[in-house]
Amino acid sequence: MSTDIRIKPGTLSEIGLFNGFIARLLGVATGGPPPNVFTTLAKHRRLFRGWLFFASGLMPFGKLKRRETELVILEVARLEGCSYEWVHHERLGKKAGITDEEILALRDGKIDGFSERERAFLQAARDLFEDRILSEESFTALKAIATEIEILEVLLLIGHYQMLARVLNSVGTPLDGEPID
Repeated sequence: MSTDIRIKPGTLSEIGLFNGFIARLLGVATGGPPPNVFTTLAKHRRLFRGWLFFASGLMPFGKLKRRETELVILEVARLEGCSYEWVHHERLGKKAGITDEEILALRDGKIDGFSERERAFLQAARDLFEDRILSEESFTALKAIATEIEILEVLLLIGHYQMLARVLNSVGTPLDGEPID
């Protein structure tokens, strides 16, 4: 991640009352102040609301189990080197039942201790990161453990969090609670 904050999280006057309310609500839902991801993206007021609607269809309102979603997001954060996503979703992942040992394994790139279904989802994230396309082997593994709807969702989840990680890294979004100069 960039060490410099290139685009600071927005103030209430920069993001507007409506987006400020949404960001505050999301902070309450995640157990703290408005997360910097939301106050940064909310600077583009209209796009923020459209993005939020799309993103919420993947998490928390997707068809995948919350644990599976959080594992995939953590894997994308690891692959993309996105500290913001990792820290934010490590906490959410623990709430979804991911153990400290599993988080350490994932951080080290080890997926052999996960279920067959979870490994297939994690491998899909690796394929899309490394080759930008799902391999035949990974698609076959997904077809064996998931519906077509779940496959589409996991692919959209991976792509969405890749995009988000790249934006957050590029603009230098600070971790929640870090001082902003």
